[in-house]
Amino acid sequence: MRTLVAAVAAGAASATVSVIASRALIAHPPGGAATWNRTNHAGRTVTLLEGPAYAAGAACGAAVLGAGPGPVLATAAAAGLGALDDLVGSTSSKGFKGHLSALSRGEVTTGAVKIVGLGGSGLLAAALVDRRRGGVGVVDTLVGGAVVAGAANFVNLLDLRPGRALKATLALGVLLASAPGSEAAGAPRGASAGAAAAGAAAGAAVGLLRADLAGESMLGDTGANAAGALLGTALLQRTGRRGRVAALVVLAGLTLASEKVSFTRVIESTPVLRELDALGRR
Repeated sequence: MRTLVAAVAAGAASATVSVIASRALIAHPPGGAATWNRTNHAGRTVTLLEGPAYAAGAACGAAVLGAGPGPVLATAAAAGLGALDDLVGSTSSKGFKGHLSALSRGEVTTGAVKIVGLGGSGLLAAALVDRRRGGVGVVDTLVGGAVVAGAANFVNLLDLRPGRALKATLALGVLLASAPGSEAAGAPRGASAGAAAAGAAAGAAVGLLRADLAGESMLGDTGANAAGALLGTALLQRTGRRGRVAALVVLAGLTLASEKVSFTRVIESTPVLRELDALGRR
């Protein structure tokens, strides 16, 4: 019951703050609306201000409801790195392979900076989570850091169609909040901390889903990286070593697959996934 209350409260707080932040940012866009406007897959102009609004809502919900410093740090750092890519990044290099290839030629892309930054901030977030839990080894923390970075990248890979990344965030957030946890005995607030982080991720998604589905706004790297990083830290709080290793294997596999296979093609060619993906979309 305590974990459920923490998740619902965090979700409500995050949804409220994300809506307020979105309206404020759209009314007074930093640097002007054109700075944040982009053309989506359908040729429509959308705003990336949804990303900062999501990060603000998710971070506030996680902080106020006691998720701990790890999730808040992961969310804020991932959002900052994503904003760097959104605002000054180039599309000449894409994916891990593209950014690493550019780096081998002596070209430092914003994507490469983001890869390194997500790795470092993910590791720090994992260390903060494990410090609160106690009794966690160095290897577990290293795996945890990779999970946070991998989750941030995974959600970003989904942000290619209206509502897709937010639906995935909502589903994973609810799953993590409701699943039985395996927190170490004696960890402050135990399961409720992980539930609060997961609830915050899901709540902020709910607050912004309507505009995203309508094709008016999108998460961009700012919001998608923040959502994934927060989900990643929630998973660390809710699982032990086996869960972390399993998550890392899945995330690594999906990341490698994304270099060869189009997730959009897979979704559109699979009836159930196609229907869920299109649900609520204009």
